[in-house]
Amino acid sequence: MQHNKVLILDFGSQYTQLIARRVRELNIFSEIKPYNKVPKNIDDYSAVILSGSPFSVRAEDAPHPDLSNIRGRKPILAVCYGAQYFAHFSGGEVAPSNIREYGRANLSFINEDERFFNNIQVGSQVWMSHSDTIKHLPNKAILLASTHDVENAAYRIEGEQIYGIQFHPEVYHTKDGRQLLENFLLDIANLNQDWTPDSFVEETVYDLKKTLRNDKVVLGLSGGVDSSVAAMLLHRAIGDNLYCIFVNNGLLRKNEFQEVLDQYKHMHLNVIGVDASDRFLDALKGISDPELKRKAIGRTFIEVFDDEAHKIEDVKWLAQGTIYPDVIESVSATGGPSATIKSHHNVGGLPDFMKLKVVEPLKTIFKDEVRRVGASLSMDKSLLGRHPFPGPGLGIRILGDITSEKVEILQEVDAIFINNLKKWKLYDKVWQAGAMLLPVNSVGVMGDERTYEKCVALRAVESTDGMTADWVNLPYEFLQKTSNEIINKVKGVNRVVYDISSKPPATIEWE
Repeated sequence: MQHNKVLILDFGSQYTQLIARRVRELNIFSEIKPYNKVPKNIDDYSAVILSGSPFSVRAEDAPHPDLSNIRGRKPILAVCYGAQYFAHFSGGEVAPSNIREYGRANLSFINEDERFFNNIQVGSQVWMSHSDTIKHLPNKAILLASTHDVENAAYRIEGEQIYGIQFHPEVYHTKDGRQLLENFLLDIANLNQDWTPDSFVEETVYDLKKTLRNDKVVLGLSGGVDSSVAAMLLHRAIGDNLYCIFVNNGLLRKNEFQEVLDQYKHMHLNVIGVDASDRFLDALKGISDPELKRKAIGRTFIEVFDDEAHKIEDVKWLAQGTIYPDVIESVSATGGPSATIKSHHNVGGLPDFMKLKVVEPLKTIFKDEVRRVGASLSMDKSLLGRHPFPGPGLGIRILGDITSEKVEILQEVDAIFINNLKKWKLYDKVWQAGAMLLPVNSVGVMGDERTYEKCVALRAVESTDGMTADWVNLPYEFLQKTSNEIINKVKGVNRVVYDISSKPPATIEWE
């Protein structure tokens, strides 16, 4: 089935990924490309959105895309930098703003004759984030909306289906952002809403059958949502030709290795359990740098998979549960100007010695979309509701070097925290939770004795896809009881703190 596709050109905005998600929430497929790598075959796309940017269009090094194949041929929604770009290069004027236009604003004028603002009223709240302002509109432009401080908040260019907006419809604070995107994509661009979890399953399974044929595939299971959904898609496509390997890297949660193996028995998957704990801990010995730890864990994963793959005759493919945020954070939004945050252990290809091709059935979708696909596959709700757990496991929740003693301490702390979230019926209200073992000791008093022991940090966040996250305001009584239980039951810990930082500026994990 041929779906409408929306092309999002990334100019380095922190909100670019949110644009993609908001479009997909309308059941329309979208994909992000760097502004300087515009696809040659623009006929594959039904509409184009230009993102915001940290750059000024007036700067010499400002991003300058080649839109010759797009302009006049496709409906374009230009957001923030995009709107300023058309103004600056099409006869208008962009100048430094007298005030930094950042935060909430309200529409004080709307051109009611324009369908772009259908079902949106004067007074609607929008979110601004720019230091330049559009002083004069581009040639043939019609003013569509203003705020108290921003006269040219929205416009369209006659004859070209170009719509420019100075605010960000993709962020939560723009209250009618979804409606505006719907007006543009459905009423103006005439797109169909036919990209659904069911259609994703059907098309992905078809593509996997076509690509893999009768080849054998080895998949690294983690027990989490991503690898499990990837496994079910592959199993539906190739059946017993899928060989799943679940590796105990010594950095899993308490008792997780056996619990996960038991869980998969009910899914009719061919699963092999491999305990490689000692191998991983040896590889990590003496390493403190977070990136070096990730690389050591990733390298050891590959070595283990290589060993296991050699035990299966004629394996041709390695499957991974890579999802879109993994790719975005590792390769700067598909090669665009956004900053690389951290590397992911399952992104970046395989070494030459491993003669397996890679298949990643989920690499174009976000975490919330993975869960919806899993529901479409009739997977167990308890598995789909499981909190994300990082591929490197507790290895990036133990700050500093890793030892078996530190792993055991953190496993006990984590088990108390997670079990209490479930007891208090808070687990499903949290998107991800975990404990961090900090590389500091602090003085304490237990009984009449002085202690000098470890500090742990508890972290619980709410999110939809991990791209942004807010800390969860857990009840004080819960934190008090959990802290007391950890200090009383886990030898070596005498202090518990709670992390109240959001992403951004912090990341969800500490490393």
